[in-house]
Order: sequence, then C-alpha cells, then structure tokens
Amino acid sequence: MRSVLPTLVALLLGYALMQIGNTLQGTLLSVRGSIEQFSPTVIGAVGAAFWAGIVVGSLWAGRVIQQVGHTRTFAALAAIAASVALLHLLVISPMVWIAARAVTGFCFAGLFIVVESWLNASVTAQTRGQVLSIYGMTGLIAGIGGQMLLPTGDPHGYRLFCFVAILICLALVPTALSRAVAPAHAVSDTKIDLMQLYRQSPFGVVAAVLCGITTSSFFALGPIWAQDRGLDTAEIAIFMACGTLGGFVTTWPLGWLSDRMDRRHVIIAAAAMAAAILMALIHFVPPTVPTWLIFIYVAIFGGSVIPTYSIVTAHVNDMVKPGEFVAAAGGLLILQGAGSVIGPVVSGLAMTEFGRLGLLYIVIVAQALMAIWGAYRSLMRASPPQAEKEHFVPEPTVPVGTQLEAS
Repeated sequence: MRSVLPTLVALLLGYALMQIGNTLQGTLLSVRGSIEQFSPTVIGAVGAAFWAGIVVGSLWAGRVIQQVGHTRTFAALAAIAASVALLHLLVISPMVWIAARAVTGFCFAGLFIVVESWLNASVTAQTRGQVLSIYGMTGLIAGIGGQMLLPTGDPHGYRLFCFVAILICLALVPTALSRAVAPAHAVSDTKIDLMQLYRQSPFGVVAAVLCGITTSSFFALGPIWAQDRGLDTAEIAIFMACGTLGGFVTTWPLGWLSDRMDRRHVIIAAAAMAAAILMALIHFVPPTVPTWLIFIYVAIFGGSVIPTYSIVTAHVNDMVKPGEFVAAAGGLLILQGAGSVIGPVVSGLAMTEFGRLGLLYIVIVAQALMAIWGAYRSLMRASPPQAEKEHFVPEPTVPVGTQLEAS
C-alpha cells in the first residue's frame, strides 16, 4: 500500500472533486428547474438523462480510452463536462437540459472509468479490496460535501454553476500531475448475457433494477420534495446530505452483516425499513414537525437504501463463477442503469399527478417489491455456503464499468 499511496491519493482526490461537482450539479439542477417552473416530470426526465448517459458511457467510453489514452480522454471529457455545466445556465430549456445532462452522464462515466481502471492497475490482488472499499467510501463522503455546497450560492444565480465547472476542472490537476503510468488497457472483451445472469441470480437481477429506481428517484427529485415541504436552500442541502450520510454510516455494518448471513435477508430488512420510514413520513409526520426530525427520517431512509446495491452486487458474485465476475458486474450496471432511467421519469409523473407524495409512493412500491421478491427467492433457493461467499466491497454512488464492453 505504501508504494502505491501517492498514486492512490492523486486519483482519489481527482475522483472526489469530480463527485463533489457531480452531486452539487444534480441537486442544483433540480432546485433551479423548479425555480424555472419546470414540472416534476421534466425534472425527472433531466435526472433520467444523466443515468442514460452513464450507461452508454460505461459501455462505450472505454473504446475512446483505447484510441487516445487515459490522460487525453480524461482531459477531453472533463473539458466537455465543465462546459456543459455552464450550458444549463446559458440556455434555460427542458430539451437542452435533458440533452446536456445526458452528455454529462457520458462524460462522467468516462472520467470514472479512467480513475477506476487506473486504480485497478495500480494495486495488487492483496490490496484491491482495500482500495476499492476506500474508493466507494470516498464517493459517499464527496457526495455529502457536494450537497453542502448548495447554500454557498443562490440557485437563482450563476455562482453555483461556476462552482460545478471549477470543481470539474480542478479534478484534472491531480490526475494530470500524477507520475503514475496509465494502464495499457481500459476494457476487456467481456460478453454480457442478461438471461444467463437471471438464471444465476433471479433476485439480483430484479433487485438491481429496483435499486436504480429508488436511488435515482431520490437524488433527482428529493430536492423538489424538500422544497415543496417548505425547506429553504440550506435545509435542502442538509436534507440531501443526511440521506447520503445515513448510507455512509450503515454501509460497513450492513456489509459486515451480509458477509455472515444470507445477504437477501439483509436486503429484505433494509427494504422493509425504507418502506416503513416513508410510510411513517406520510401518515405520522405533520407539516409542523421540526425540520431536524425530517433530517433523521431521511438519514434512516438513506441508510437503508444506499448500501443495498453493494450488497446486491456481493450476492450476485456469490452466485456466479469466479471467471464471470466482470460480466456479472456489466449486467448489473445495465440493469441498475435501466432502473435509474425509469425511476425519475415515473416518479416525476407521479409527483405531477399526486404532488410531492407521488415520489414517496413510487419508492415505497419499489422497496416493497424488493422485500417481497427477496422473501420469495429465499424460499425457492438456499443461500450459498459460507465458504463460497465473496467479501463485501462498497460500490461507488455512481457505479460504472471499468472493464466492460458491449457485446
């Protein structure tokens, strides 16, 4: 670890700056879209476009890296992402925002692929688990930092958009100045077979989609829910940060627990908790409740849903053969991405129809389905033996494929 520490610090610092800018931009666009009188459906479509870009970028950006190299790809994509962040400010139009957000997703997928493949090439088999765990937790911490930058500017103005562009540009510096040698290859010829993956882990396939629906709905439309609830800009930032903080606090305990029992039971319990906390928020929390209590509710919710995708990934890895890990990760990426595209659109339509409660209804349904499907699959198939289980590794908040190629 000591020998690769300078490389890790540079790459993780660049990744953290990117993720801070990315998280700030996502919340800012939701709040600014509401200010510009965009409907929840449109705001949901903007959020969905980012995840569509992430999926496409994860599957295709590796080819760009192979053609021009890691450093040039990183510089080009960062420049595009920083420019597009300012485009949202210059052209206030739903279609332009949707297209720009899709481009941003593609760019960030490529940026994350550069960092992740560089990390993978810089570590050994003995240290890879440690490094990837640090990488996943860095993403959560950076997400909290990005949310907390929202009160530093007026969402009506231009300052926050400039902050996003500055952060993305600054992310170039640690990577560009690093002395580490970029890896020779970015992707491998991995074939992704979703039907085979379903046969290996029916629960994992469905759960990955439901994870995408839940988390993307929360991050895209959670700020609108908080705004409609009466929270000001600073409180919206704390609200979103508390959701991520809850996930940061519970990721390791739930992962540790899933290593020692049937992972599906951990996921079922977390999904049931998430649905229950939202039901309580609907029926037992009056509009006059103190704001700090809302923060506690969302922290519990985030602690229930954010670690779930990492546990689902670990469960699927338990069910597939060792040589199929990369293909399984690629399949889960597509499934989680599909759910992430569907979630904000459906939740946005529900909020347009039912008001802010529409978001909660969609998330409750998704979490209830996950718990029910998990209980059913637990009855149909036993958990793999303890000796055959892989170790839990926290996934980053925006998972991308580091070694994937479309089949």
